[in-house]
Amino acid sequence: MKKTFSIVLLGLLFMTGIQFSNAQTYNNAIGLGIDLGDGATLVGPQYKHFFNSDNAVNAQVLFGNHMTTIGVDYSYNQKFAGSGLGWYVGVGPQLSFIDGPGDSTYFAIRPAVGLEYKIPTVPLGFHFDWKPWWNLTNDSNIEAGRFSLGFKYILN
Repeated sequence: MKKTFSIVLLGLLFMTGIQFSNAQTYNNAIGLGIDLGDGATLVGPQYKHFFNSDNAVNAQVLFGNHMTTIGVDYSYNQKFAGSGLGWYVGVGPQLSFIDGPGDSTYFAIRPAVGLEYKIPTVPLGFHFDWKPWWNLTNDSNIEAGRFSLGFKYILN
């Protein structure tokens, strides 16, 4: 089934003429990350660094609802040819600290699939992704309805 799906997807890409180019249009960016969906909405600073044209790391510290979350994600990035729009897939660990009755610490793995747009004429960019939360501690569970928005200032 996976092989059939891959062949069909590849065929559609060729038929529609979608092309990809090197993803990197900047090296470093800082900004605001918003994690929302099922559960609490979290907001905080984020930093993205490209190691080369395709590979990047994104670090964030998010706050909300008596919770602090620290995370680092690796992502593989590709840009659609001729535009500032690109796609990425990635994964990374998250550590969350809950403050209040029954203080807890959670360790999670967060895969991500998303789109990123860099405005060509100004040093601004933003992203939107699906980022489920796979909690591996304290009654392990998966929160599939989680998403992330980010607004970035491009440093270089």
